[in-house]
Amino acid sequence: MSISLQLSFQPLTKDKWDDFEYLFGERGACGGCWCMLWRLTRKQFESQKGDGNKNAMKSIVNSEEVPGILAFHNNIAIGWCAISPRDKYSALSRSHILQTIDDRACWSVACLFVEKSFRKKGVSIELLRAAVRYAGSRGAKLVEGYPVEPRSEKDLPPAFAWTGLSQAFILAGFKEIKRRSPTRPIMRIELS
Repeated sequence: MSISLQLSFQPLTKDKWDDFEYLFGERGACGGCWCMLWRLTRKQFESQKGDGNKNAMKSIVNSEEVPGILAFHNNIAIGWCAISPRDKYSALSRSHILQTIDDRACWSVACLFVEKSFRKKGVSIELLRAAVRYAGSRGAKLVEGYPVEPRSEKDLPPAFAWTGLSQAFILAGFKEIKRRSPTRPIMRIELS
């Protein structure tokens, strides 16, 4: 699927924080998450929901770690893809469904967020492609994703598709590697 939108992509660095904050809005994208869910224990995440998670993400960015990339249309941030080495997401290793499947080092796509008016236009696919390119530029040889696969669109409101939909991953070149749940495949793409 190709889109007619003119998109550009930038890593989330200190100078792009205001764009990230604008995109995530008052609610931190979804319920005060600020893309910290996979980086914390559930107790930590819940106790600092909202401003605490926002400050934690800002600290990551200020430390010069790049936690993901932003998609821009007409110089306005319209999308986000969290991508980092898998070991940055400690909650993944505690998940029975998403635990590691082998000992290969990989980067993980942990979250996709697209501004409401730009959804269903292929932005997620382009974000995934850009995230894979970014990870490759940082030495990644393998990128993994954990999309959802709802039984029907009614089963999953868009706000709850924050790990992405499997169809977008497929269109971006990922292949299913493992499935421990009917609705949660683990998908990978090899980088040359």
